[in-house]
Amino acid sequence: MNYRTRFSEIDIIAQDRDELIFIEVKYRQSMNSGDPLEAVNYRKQRRIRNAALSFLRDNNYDIDNTAIRFDVIGILGNEVRHIKNAF
Repeated sequence: MNYRTRFSEIDIIAQDRDELIFIEVKYRQSMNSGDPLEAVNYRKQRRIRNAALSFLRDNNYDIDNTAIRFDVIGILGNEVRHIKNAF
């Protein structure tokens, strides 16, 4: 599912066993605009973290005892790269 706040959004929220996974997806048709994985810079990571915190609070998760992970999926043309624990 997708989650949106006033300032940011999370593309996909998934669950793998007892771990919540917040996934950012970046697509580029070609390298003309740069590598899609490089688009998830520090500023974007901070926004995703803040959105994840909002999601946890809004859905009554125990923030201190919920296992979470941040992944990035980069799509360049037909090539898909998935980085687990990206940040």
